[in-house]
Amino acid sequence: MKEVCVLGLGYIGLPTASVLATNGFKVVGVDVSQRVVDTVNEGNIHIEEPGLQTVVRAAIGSGNLRAAREPEAADVFIIAVPTPLTARKTADMSYVTRAAESIVPLLRAGVLVILESTSPPGTCRDLLRPILERSGLSVGKEIHLAHCPERVLPGKILKELIHNDRVIGGYDRAAARKARDLYARFVDGELFLTDATTAEMVKILENTYRDVNIALANEVAVLCERLGIDFWECAQLANRHPRVAVHRAGPGVGGHCISIDPWFLVEKFPDDAAMVRLARQRNDSMPTHVVRRVRDLLGDLQDPKIAVLGQAYKGNVDDIRESPAVHVVDLLKAEGLRCAVYDPHVKKGPHELVSLEECLHDADLLLVLTAHDEFKYLNPRQVARQMRTNLLLDTHNVLEHEDWTLAGFRVAVLGVGAAVNA
Repeated sequence: MKEVCVLGLGYIGLPTASVLATNGFKVVGVDVSQRVVDTVNEGNIHIEEPGLQTVVRAAIGSGNLRAAREPEAADVFIIAVPTPLTARKTADMSYVTRAAESIVPLLRAGVLVILESTSPPGTCRDLLRPILERSGLSVGKEIHLAHCPERVLPGKILKELIHNDRVIGGYDRAAARKARDLYARFVDGELFLTDATTAEMVKILENTYRDVNIALANEVAVLCERLGIDFWECAQLANRHPRVAVHRAGPGVGGHCISIDPWFLVEKFPDDAAMVRLARQRNDSMPTHVVRRVRDLLGDLQDPKIAVLGQAYKGNVDDIRESPAVHVVDLLKAEGLRCAVYDPHVKKGPHELVSLEECLHDADLLLVLTAHDEFKYLNPRQVARQMRTNLLLDTHNVLEHEDWTLAGFRVAVLGVGAAVNA
């Protein structure tokens, strides 16, 4: 295996293609966007990820990586395209389907096809196999097919791509071993072999586990508000138990994994995935809960302005996919409220982004929706001088609230009830 074709140059495909290239493989990265292709071929990146610029430049400079609009013949094809949700909360497999169809004319005996995109259990068996066999070649005999889901976190992708353990699911044992040989070239973590459907389920289980536990935290946070107590204190004390690990509450769940993947189980098993469905509904309801808190804080203020800090789905990244912060602003604007939005990492989003100064100017409520480090270092007294009314709602519990209170702010925190705030 010397030549690799990576389909999709997003948050997973581009780092994977670059790491493979720096480990001696000849790699063609494919993307439907000409802008992305041109950016990568210039040795630049179109996403924010620590260290990625250096690796891409090294890969391009070595001659081992180049980007193109169309796939080319290779020994290995890696499909790393999105699997978003439809409006009906079902898996949109059209990107995977088109990627698989695009390589059918290029397939030959002995080729390895790897699906990295997170997909509903059974995708390799029920969707990919029939498409690939349009080539006239048989999966399991002439074509090797495997599912090797990524396990990385934005902001730490390169580190985790190399050091995390990897689950490798083959359509058969031969495919699993062949895929293992590829990943062994750059993965320092352990490589665990299984079948493709099990690997698909493992990835869904990992993200569903986190979603369900975040939903528990969010639900208890709402209950603590009604009780007039502090969820964060409750969680901290509960976590002193050696077998308890309460997750953090927040304005919802975002990103391209946790907020999407559990719905794949609900779609496939609508009558049996009751807990999964409830967890998704709780987390999806948190933006609406945040808007209610905002309304309560604003009271009868006339024509209030909200200074929104953050649009990324998590701190210190530029990723806004499925971001609850974006949804909160959608809901606020739908209610006719004025919002000025600032995010030091996001370059472009569905809502206009302004400078921090413009965001704060004459604002009535400071709404922290993303836990960027930059927000922790804001000077409360300077912010107070720029705003018209000094209200603060911290949905991540990341600010030093005593400092903000001393600066004259009325501080509210998601998960903290009125009796505590008083």
